[in-house]
Amino acid sequence: MSEANQLRGRLRVPGDKSISHRALLLAALAEGRSRVSGLSGGEDVVATATAVTAMGARLEGDVVIGGRSRLHEPERVIDVGNSGTGIRLLAGWCASMPWLTVLQGDASIGRRPMDRVTVPLRRMGATIDGREGGRLPPLVVRGGGLSGIDLDLEVPSAQVKGAVLLAGLVAAGETIVRERVATRSHTEEMLAACGADIEVSADRLTTRLRPSELAPFELDVPGDPSQAAFWLVAACLVPGSEVTVERVYVGPGRAGFLDVLRRMGANLEIDPSGPTVATVTARHSPALRGTTIQGEEVPSLIDEIPVLAVAAAVAEGPTEVRDAAELRVKESDRVATTVALLTALGAASEPRSDGLLISGGSHLTAGTVDSAGDHRIAMAAAIAALVAPGPTRITGWEAVRTSYPNFEQDLRHLQTGAKQ
Repeated sequence: MSEANQLRGRLRVPGDKSISHRALLLAALAEGRSRVSGLSGGEDVVATATAVTAMGARLEGDVVIGGRSRLHEPERVIDVGNSGTGIRLLAGWCASMPWLTVLQGDASIGRRPMDRVTVPLRRMGATIDGREGGRLPPLVVRGGGLSGIDLDLEVPSAQVKGAVLLAGLVAAGETIVRERVATRSHTEEMLAACGADIEVSADRLTTRLRPSELAPFELDVPGDPSQAAFWLVAACLVPGSEVTVERVYVGPGRAGFLDVLRRMGANLEIDPSGPTVATVTARHSPALRGTTIQGEEVPSLIDEIPVLAVAAAVAEGPTEVRDAAELRVKESDRVATTVALLTALGAASEPRSDGLLISGGSHLTAGTVDSAGDHRIAMAAAIAALVAPGPTRITGWEAVRTSYPNFEQDLRHLQTGAKQ
């Protein structure tokens, strides 16, 4: 492979999207002024900010002025755009409010399963309707009068856990969420930081929450590991590259992709700057090897699988992704779209019902990739294009605005660094 596309330099990726959504929702509930810096500037998080302001919170730069005393029923339908996290968390947030809210999104959101959220929220006492009996958006939520439940999560989902906990803040009695596989713990961590009456077991599998009022807080949102993954994989693949991503969140449930890259033989250096934040450097790694991604590690890296699949395509030996049926119900069917991406660029892969098999050892070639409106497929294709000689065309590139509007500028920054 040529070094023509080598990448060198340091950057900060957008603030973590999962944390950004939750920070806005919790700051809107906390009575007073919270300061939240480093929020993701993507359209998904902007939609959540618009939602909380439509219900009475105020945003003044980095300051969110909130509190239940100032919140009110929205005058219009709340549009979450392309954000699955936004609509599921807002369903729980709105279930705690004594009014009616209508939540809708784009065509992709209209196909994403909501019953995993609506069923437990109905058990708590919320009245929720939607297409196909509440299985699909738009959702009509009439909240208030909730009671706590003891919920066993059937599908590992930090979004469902977060929605139930947000509703549980005002539910009578105790709300308990039990997981078979520990998922992202952002909601629990941030509720604790706001003074909520919450307990999390040592294994992170059981969370107990009692009715709580939230105190204002200050937060500098760390970098999104799902976005950092694109540059770290790119550095591993492109000869002559060395990329450092600063202040990446590497807390529980979010650093799984780094473990996979290390198993594959990636040249990584991780410099912690706190218990959940680190600066990560990746260098060209010419001897990547295939691996198996399966079981309990999957929930921690489900969003990184498309770009990890690009690394797997050029690694020696096969890579198999198992236990990842959740890929089927993301912004696109990411099993199908990841396989299509690899096929379009000359790599051999096969879909599986709960994942995919990537043959490895491919020399990628230029082609045309349809992102299917999925931001992660579009960005994974851009990384693959760096090692595919010739011009690659990516349709639906505008989807990248939902999570990483400055992706192209950051790419040019790293390419400029390589030329200096």
